[in-house]
Amino acid sequence: MSSTSHSLTAPGVPGRVCGTTGLSVCFDAQRFIKLNAVVGIVFLLLGGIAALLLALTRWQTVHLLPTDWFYRILTFHGINMLILWILFFEVAILYFACTTPLNARLFSKKVAWVSFGLMLAGGVMVDYIILAGQADVLMTSYLPLLAHPLFYLGIILVAVGTLIGVFNFFATLYVAKRDGAYTGSVPIVTFGALAAAIIAVVTLLHGAVVMIPTFTYSMGWTAAPDPGWYRLIWWGLGHQSQQVNVCAMVAVWYLLTHIVVGARPINEAVCRSAFVLYILFINLASAHHLLVDPGVGSTWKIWNTSYAMYLAVLASMVHGFTVPAGVEVAMREKGYTGGLFGWVTALPWKNPAFSATVLSVVIFGFIGGITGVTLGTQQINIIAHNTLRIPGHFHATVVGGTSLAFMGLAYYVIPLIFQRDFIGRGWARVQPWLFAGGITLLSFGMSFAGSMGVSRRSWDIDAQGIYGPAAHLWLGLVGIGGILAFTGLLIFALLCVGTLFFGRKIGDGAMTDWGTPPALAGSKAGSLAHDHYATKGTIVLTLTFLACFVVYYFANWKALADVWPVR
Repeated sequence: MSSTSHSLTAPGVPGRVCGTTGLSVCFDAQRFIKLNAVVGIVFLLLGGIAALLLALTRWQTVHLLPTDWFYRILTFHGINMLILWILFFEVAILYFACTTPLNARLFSKKVAWVSFGLMLAGGVMVDYIILAGQADVLMTSYLPLLAHPLFYLGIILVAVGTLIGVFNFFATLYVAKRDGAYTGSVPIVTFGALAAAIIAVVTLLHGAVVMIPTFTYSMGWTAAPDPGWYRLIWWGLGHQSQQVNVCAMVAVWYLLTHIVVGARPINEAVCRSAFVLYILFINLASAHHLLVDPGVGSTWKIWNTSYAMYLAVLASMVHGFTVPAGVEVAMREKGYTGGLFGWVTALPWKNPAFSATVLSVVIFGFIGGITGVTLGTQQINIIAHNTLRIPGHFHATVVGGTSLAFMGLAYYVIPLIFQRDFIGRGWARVQPWLFAGGITLLSFGMSFAGSMGVSRRSWDIDAQGIYGPAAHLWLGLVGIGGILAFTGLLIFALLCVGTLFFGRKIGDGAMTDWGTPPALAGSKAGSLAHDHYATKGTIVLTLTFLACFVVYYFANWKALADVWPVR
């Protein structure tokens, strides 16, 4: 990487150009990308430690934690993994996406400091109150359960800080357009981040609507909010926050496949339309968390889960086809044209950023996507919603999908932003596979245990006396998967921190290449851009996915018929 300072397109703003990717880096944005990413990884490690403790508790043979600490650590795990790690890293991604691809300057350092300060203060406050035993209310914190006021205040501070960071993102886009930092449309990566930011605004407003009255109630200033109202509004925060993750995750897919193999969307207009579908319909899909709730009517439930949700699912299916199709076209243009899958064997599987991306796509689509759509069916949801099948689903989407993609991004962003080469490159190549394998086992264990009726938040199933050896086997798989996933997470955290302290300073040079497939002799770049047969391998993979979906979906209906036989 080159560290030579120069003026970016925006006048008077110092920056540099990466010697590896050729991307420009605004120094102001660089500082806050560092801060948010590092703090995010710290919260990831804390949440990972909690996850290991929980997995070893749900594994009934080990049964590690006592009752009170189980629910305390369950609350701690949810807050750190689903809110703090994700939001800090997503703010870092927003700052990256609005500056580096656009050759632009960050709108305001002061705004970025306020955002970071509020988020950090809120995160530390929430974690302290939870570990002090004054907020054993789980992440959903359903009323009439009540935590210490600082629990709600901390979440409010995190939400407000994030909202300020999103404002900085929007303002940066405006300044970049005004100053002519780029021409034409914003890149697909920035467009995906823009969709994530728009959804984040709606999500955080839901958070304000539900958390502020709950905070004032906990202080004794106002009457208790209605629990039914609370659940309805809270899921506008709880589920939709995952869709912020989805947009950011997909943007990372496009970025990393382009950096590593030169992939580009086959039809960028369709990809952008898919992001718009997320914006319009993903919040309505939150209804699948309320399908067993008597407080909302059947018409509302059916519209949101049987129509609106499927439009959001369509967006994911578009991206799920376009990303591998872009990779296939890029590889065939490089000369890897043998058969249906000759291009697959030539992919840089030892590149941790690329392997993390592919594994993220596979786990998110095949495990998280299929199970999520199925659980959005009202009749199946009635049986499955309060079982371990629900955590089995969202561990595949949030952890196997989003977190794994963010880990892959770190393998390029850390050298880009911190200007240090990664240490332990052999361990880095193993890490995505280890983490993905652990999450897959954990998700399968949860899903199948839930199919046998194991509840999602029970500390002890033996006392109920209704589960056989098979349920204990699947819970054992949850424990083993948790150990493997935590090992992969720990390796990732140690590699990132170790690189910051001990990695070789790159200076004016480029980072050591993780591995990219070279173009073969005689290949012609761009020659397959309009060849419909260039994606024949991806079409076969897509049909395989659809076949898996059909089999799983109808297997659920068969199980449902066994539970409720027709008389």
